[in-house]
Amino acid sequence: MSQEDHRNIQRIGFILVPGFALMSYASAIEPLRAANLLAGRDIYILSTHSTEGDAALTSSSIPVPAGPLPGRGADLSMVFVCAGGTPVDWDVPAILACLRQLARDGVRIGGISGGPYLMAAAGLLKDRDFTIHWEHAPALIEAFPDLSPRQARYVLDGNRITCGGGVAPLDMMHALIAERMGADFARRVSDWYLHTHVESSGAPQRASLAERYRVNHPGLLTVLEKMEATIEAPLDRQAMAALAGVSPRHLDRLFAGNMQSSFLLEYRKIRLAHARRLLQQSPLSISEIAFATGFSSAGHFSRSYCTAFGEPPRSSRQGRGS
Repeated sequence: MSQEDHRNIQRIGFILVPGFALMSYASAIEPLRAANLLAGRDIYILSTHSTEGDAALTSSSIPVPAGPLPGRGADLSMVFVCAGGTPVDWDVPAILACLRQLARDGVRIGGISGGPYLMAAAGLLKDRDFTIHWEHAPALIEAFPDLSPRQARYVLDGNRITCGGGVAPLDMMHALIAERMGADFARRVSDWYLHTHVESSGAPQRASLAERYRVNHPGLLTVLEKMEATIEAPLDRQAMAALAGVSPRHLDRLFAGNMQSSFLLEYRKIRLAHARRLLQQSPLSISEIAFATGFSSAGHFSRSYCTAFGEPPRSSRQGRGS
């Protein structure tokens, strides 16, 4: 290999936290492998790392070979931390110290799926534009109230890169390859994987409200959107009806006719679903989760939770990560 070819190589590391999603990891590394094939030479050299310095298990218990965490002088251009599961599984001081050291050394730091949570814990996202998988966003916001993730597929903010996980790394890698090799080459890589519709950075992570709730009435969608945004301090029926531009009685008819439900029932379902995510993803106490989801007391919350899910909140917490 000539000196010029060596200078044109980017070395990219992946720090794998046990329980990471294989789909997210594969969606990140496969475009880089294809780029090497299409270029006819190595333009990317990839390495995998774990705290134990050996194979890391995916969420489906598939082992991925890995070496020790990268240290100073690792000669990495970028490093991505890949995490899945819950924040309880991500309490790994060695990884946080590694990320801080690499950032000081000028390495571009990225997080995939739950990875941005570790970047936040390492203090690397202050005053940064970033995203995280929507499932992990509530836990991150509760743990780091000064941070506000965007619900984007991926975000490139200088030397910080964050991605929602799943298949979103395909879009992120398209952008990173285009940034380095040009749009035409990046399109050839995406075509290799039949990835014909490349999403923009700001594209949503989840289906639209209309698709998720299977309704199309504009006023009802306005109310549902507001419900999701006011979990901690729920608005009353009159205020929501005013937002929709209808009377409270007509709002009741919209819920009954379009969703075979009621205003109060749907609002409670949204709040309890959020509470379930916090139970599984955050270290907040049950009382704190009750107040964070708009319940007047832990007792009221526990009764509502049991009715909805057939088990007390404590049981959901004990079963997390299973």
